[in-house]
Amino acid sequence: MKDELLAHNNVLELIGNTPLIKLNRITSNLIGNFYAKVEGFNPGHSTKDRIALYIIEEAERKGILTPGDTIVETTSGNTGFSLAMVSILKGYECILAVSSKSSKDKIDMLKTMGAKVYVCPANVSADDPRSYYQVAKKIHSEIKGSVYINQYFNELNIDAHYKSTGPEIWKQTAGRITHLVACSGTGGTISGIGRFLKEQNKDVKVIGIDAYGSVLKKYHETREFDVNEIYPYRIEGLGKNLIPTATDFDNIDQFIKVTDESSAHTARELAKTEGLFVGYTSGAAMQGLKQLDESGVFNEDSVVVVVFPDHGSRYMSKVYSDDWMEQQGFFDAKNTETAPIEYIK
Repeated sequence: MKDELLAHNNVLELIGNTPLIKLNRITSNLIGNFYAKVEGFNPGHSTKDRIALYIIEEAERKGILTPGDTIVETTSGNTGFSLAMVSILKGYECILAVSSKSSKDKIDMLKTMGAKVYVCPANVSADDPRSYYQVAKKIHSEIKGSVYINQYFNELNIDAHYKSTGPEIWKQTAGRITHLVACSGTGGTISGIGRFLKEQNKDVKVIGIDAYGSVLKKYHETREFDVNEIYPYRIEGLGKNLIPTATDFDNIDQFIKVTDESSAHTARELAKTEGLFVGYTSGAAMQGLKQLDESGVFNEDSVVVVVFPDHGSRYMSKVYSDDWMEQQGFFDAKNTETAPIEYIK
């Protein structure tokens, strides 16, 4: 009898079941036990692979999507890449409205994956006709047979993580997790995982990471939308200038805000200490964890899982570019550029 061929039918079968990796050196001075859920191991290099596949397959199951239809979405880059990848394999056209804050690397990747891309100004209000929210809606209204994924206001965004990422983390920690730390943009990741974990153990603390310039933290604390909280910031895929219904604020215990600069340096620190080449938002998540430790949230028995949502390759022209870091004013006496390159002639 011949051995069975061990191969996957396509890359979509590789989505999910990402590794949980113990953090050692970067947490050496912190109290507790720390693990990273590294979503860059998905084939599309981000946690957004999960929602792209789940939402599209739900639309297919309901008869909303048929081959040849067009998928439209608003994205900071990662969801767009995942949707483009799924669209290629399932036979859909893909049109994406992208924030100008998205790195050039992300935009180039979207084009490479065959998506039509509209780059929209980042620093306009959500209801401005030029915003990527409104541009995506307009495109959807003009194309017959198109489906607007609408991740910010789609309950399926939460369901995807409730049914996959949450159970994975529970199993990988043998049910010993005490704290979940995750960035909140659309809110689907933290909400879905948090909802599942709290159903298993109501004492698990779910902590969201927000950006300065975003409204999420204050809305969580007051249930008031404060436009005065809004101003431009650099981190992609984190925070919002609107309130996404894909965020389940009731299952989030607290938010903590991080700065653009500290998050960028912490992303670089993860590469140098843990060998983890992760994205800007992952650096923000780790920076939030550090600040939580400083505030005494953890103890020696804490089992903390931090979600690293994407891969560092998406940010070569940003946080991993010395020139970009210099332009932002992020280098100082303590944080200088990486080791110089020597050319042998």
